[in-house]
Amino acid sequence: MTFRAPSRRALFAATAAAALMLSLGGAQAQTPENVLIVGQIAEPQALDPAAVTAVNDFRILMNMYDGLVRYKDGTLEVEPALATDWTISEDGTVYTFTLREGVMFHDGSAFDAEAVKFNFERMLKEDHPYHNTGPFPLAFFFSAVESVDVIDPLTVAFTLNAPYAPFLSNLAYPTGLIVSPAAVMEYGVDFGRHPSGTGAFSFGEWRSNEAVVVQANPEYWDGAPKLETVVFRPITDANTRSAEMLAGGIDLMVEVPPVALSEFQSDAYTVYEQAGPHVWFLILNAKEGPFADKRVRQAANYAINKEAIVNDVLEGTAEVAAGPTPPAFAWAYNADLDPYPYDPARAQALLKEAGAEGAELTFYVTEGGSGMLDPVAMGTAIQADLEAVGLDVKIETYEWNTFLGNVNPGLEGKADMAEMAWMTNDPDTLPFLALRTEAWPDKGGFNSGYYSNPEVDALLDAARVETDQDERARLYQEMQVIVQDDAPWVFVANWKQNAVTSDRVEGFALQPSFFLLLDDVTKN
Repeated sequence: MTFRAPSRRALFAATAAAALMLSLGGAQAQTPENVLIVGQIAEPQALDPAAVTAVNDFRILMNMYDGLVRYKDGTLEVEPALATDWTISEDGTVYTFTLREGVMFHDGSAFDAEAVKFNFERMLKEDHPYHNTGPFPLAFFFSAVESVDVIDPLTVAFTLNAPYAPFLSNLAYPTGLIVSPAAVMEYGVDFGRHPSGTGAFSFGEWRSNEAVVVQANPEYWDGAPKLETVVFRPITDANTRSAEMLAGGIDLMVEVPPVALSEFQSDAYTVYEQAGPHVWFLILNAKEGPFADKRVRQAANYAINKEAIVNDVLEGTAEVAAGPTPPAFAWAYNADLDPYPYDPARAQALLKEAGAEGAELTFYVTEGGSGMLDPVAMGTAIQADLEAVGLDVKIETYEWNTFLGNVNPGLEGKADMAEMAWMTNDPDTLPFLALRTEAWPDKGGFNSGYYSNPEVDALLDAARVETDQDERARLYQEMQVIVQDDAPWVFVANWKQNAVTSDRVEGFALQPSFFLLLDDVTKN
């Protein structure tokens, strides 16, 4: 099946126009001054940063909470936040942080070293009295932490079981955001609906499937935000989200469908694009079924015309992926790897060799998901390419959070393949959480396809404790060669994130972290 851009644009225009007419009767909406309405791709799972995994949720949370450190504006470099500075022991295993004085949580309780200790022990210690307020799916980020010790009210030390190169970067990631212990104690397992942090915006209300509202924190330690209120609206259908933007019902839209970008090429809008560490891939069930055979996994990589997907479905807003590491991590990326070429004949030969001709496959697709632009159109194109080489592919489509609930616990007994996308902060993150044997879902990780290779495990274990960046790079590059050959995924694309704002919005910028930082944004 071939997708033609003009027909897809025409379909979008018709859908957008219909939605606009139905919702507004042709009249332009006018959102309030100093209130920013953001169109998100889905309802958040929770507002507890330790309990969620999706960038969709992180975009809200980064405005409500702070970590000890954060990414410097426009980069993935770490700078002080709730910690003003830190020291690292000579052996790389003890990080001692000096904390910012006078910071208060939104609920009025004080931020101090005890609060830091509470946050990390809540995630990491099963005997902690509030560990049951989880789950904590990304606690892997801090698996090297052996202890968190309060030195004095404004000094806290982390002792690691070995040097761990990504530690500071992981502290800047949303899993490292600091929540109010008092609020956790008050609300328990419901804390994710009653959040309290130290960020630029405090929680207002959450109307399920309608809006999450946050309000300016006038006492914010880094200066009060300029907006009074931000409203995050979940609009799962991409065409509806685009129509709302065109109609004036939202001021900022993330993850603009590539087919819709041309609709915003006027003085009334600003379109933003930012490359970042993103991988869009298909998880293949390597434990059971046809994809348990490496030859069939390789065949899928040859069968899918990724150039056509990038050009015709994503309209040039991405590049074909060569492996599990995004090229945005230039120092760790293996530039010698070429993507699997589109070679249906080679795919058919491999399927015949493996005895998998005509195999039936169940393919999980999401209606709209974090970092997966136009996932239904992409899934349909992939289905057509696989069927063209003789495979029988059945698509099952799910809303984003339902999709995650099906995929994250593992594909065993359910599906042969599933769409997925990750935006990461370090070359360690994605492979460590989704490719190691110890990251199988029943062991607490996100290796939903059950891939296992002892060589890859050893390389990843060595890379995360290696403090010399050149040697880390060599280890990651060797890992990429093995993983590409093993083909536990179909490596589809590295996306360039985008967003659009109305001409009433100023001071907005996309971040390579893929987060939304709104404290410097204004709206007239």
